[in-house]
Amino acid sequence: MVFKSKNFCVVLSSPSGAGKTSISKMLLKKDKLLSLSISCTTRPIRKGEVNKKDYIFLNQEQFSDSLKKNKFLESAYVFGYKYGTLKDTVNNFFNKKKDVLFDIDWQGYQQLKQSNMDVIGIFILPPSKKELIKRLRTRGRDTQDEMKKRMDLVQNEISHFPEYDYVVVNKDLKECVNKIKNIIDSERSKKSRLINLTNFVNKFRN
Repeated sequence: MVFKSKNFCVVLSSPSGAGKTSISKMLLKKDKLLSLSISCTTRPIRKGEVNKKDYIFLNQEQFSDSLKKNKFLESAYVFGYKYGTLKDTVNNFFNKKKDVLFDIDWQGYQQLKQSNMDVIGIFILPPSKKELIKRLRTRGRDTQDEMKKRMDLVQNEISHFPEYDYVVVNKDLKECVNKIKNIIDSERSKKSRLINLTNFVNKFRN
């Protein structure tokens, strides 16, 4: 018997450089019932990025208009730019019977929890501060100024880990992904999410 599970949101949060993006990509390959929520942003498009694939790139006016019309499930102001998740994006995935993966910070997570969405939060920690700095430098995506801003925010970001349902240390990428995949599978098996469980059990009473 295969039980249908109510769809839910999975939030991955971490300080910059903890491997969240790499983890998300590997999770999406391993779990075909999971889809990535694409955020809107006002920041400039970077080399190699594709609009509506990496982000939905909006100008300030477009973002403000969507905000006024209450189109966002969550939104945040990070490093001088605005980010937000459209309600339609998530609902479209739910209609396709997909669980939705979010790569957002603690601000977005808190808003998502307050939106009456069914959401679980997983906070990813780097194995050490030294390793975190090394990863930030190695990826080479940030300017020196952006790098300093990210490191200044690390302590604040990490302080929010108690608000999450799970905490996973990303010492080994493959092992970390497997742990998160196991968490998601366990959440899908919770009796509160199994849609046809009651009907199945009632058959034993007749």
